[in-house]
Amino acid sequence: MENMDDFSPENVLAPPPPPPPMKKSTDLFMQRSNSFVSKATRDSWDRMFDEAHGADVLIHTDDNGLIYAHSNVIGMASDVIRGMMKQHKRKSHRKSISILGVPHHAVRVFIRFLYSSCYEKQDMEDFAIHLLVLSHVYVVPHLKRVCESEFESSLLNKENVIDVFQLALLCDAPRLGLLCHRMILNNFEEVSTSEGWQAMKESHPRLQKELLRSVAYELNSLKQRNRKQKEIQTYTQLYEAMEAFVHICRDGCREIGPTKTETPHMSCGFQACNGLEQLLKHLAGCKLRSIPGGCSRCKRMWQLLELHSRICVDSEQCKVPLCSSLKERMKTQSRKDEKRWKLLVRNVLSTKRIGGSPFFLQAIDVTL
Repeated sequence: MENMDDFSPENVLAPPPPPPPMKKSTDLFMQRSNSFVSKATRDSWDRMFDEAHGADVLIHTDDNGLIYAHSNVIGMASDVIRGMMKQHKRKSHRKSISILGVPHHAVRVFIRFLYSSCYEKQDMEDFAIHLLVLSHVYVVPHLKRVCESEFESSLLNKENVIDVFQLALLCDAPRLGLLCHRMILNNFEEVSTSEGWQAMKESHPRLQKELLRSVAYELNSLKQRNRKQKEIQTYTQLYEAMEAFVHICRDGCREIGPTKTETPHMSCGFQACNGLEQLLKHLAGCKLRSIPGGCSRCKRMWQLLELHSRICVDSEQCKVPLCSSLKERMKTQSRKDEKRWKLLVRNVLSTKRIGGSPFFLQAIDVTL
């Protein structure tokens, strides 16, 4: 008997580490459709399927078609097919099953996929819908993923999207269903005139109503988003106008303000300056502002002045005209007008939250 001391941790040598993984060579692996498989393995599985040597299963298809297969291969690939073969009670050297309801060649592509997970691109383009159904019925998840990927990348279009959408719901393919639903919403006018839509309208009216309801909801959501974007754009422009107001009246810009620039047409960092300067010059010389009904441009200018007075935090030091007077006038306004102005101020300041805003940073903290 060997000495037990020889097997102590000090004496036992650790096995050498495994060699590093070999870098895959493009010469060794060839792509066939969407599967990477060695050429030798691919050829072996193809010969086994095509020559049907030793095949012990006979598959009946539509139009009296026959396909020979090997029970061990297709049974391992699909538990459903394995169960079908177990139910075969005839005592013969070949078992018999039937796969009906789809074209014969589609079944052949399906069985071939069970052998090597390979397929020809043209076969997928011709029978993708049938293969999706077969993958679901016979529980072949990797084939279902391949079908979903092919539809997503190239096969889904406005003509077949309704059919694919219904199959996606039936075949438990949620991602594909979502892609179809998105395409239907984005191209509803064209899709709603397709043959698939008319067929669905007759065979599945409830599904059609659900789609119409989702289209109406999406259109309403789109309108709300557009309206919200326009509001944000308006509030942003008002905020920028308030900053430009202070800049013009405090520093001067081009032709208006305490100091005029040497080059009147030189641009500054405030995009609203040019328009505000035109409004200020118009207000100074307009003869219609005192007439009932007044001038629309002057009204706009007064509104901007009042908005500034509500945002400004130091009216005594402010250089903007009438800032302190308008702030005093707030006290005499109705509760309804006051509420409306406060909402506008809150929206303007919250839309343009700029850390370090040069003029209204304190107003943001006070107002919100």
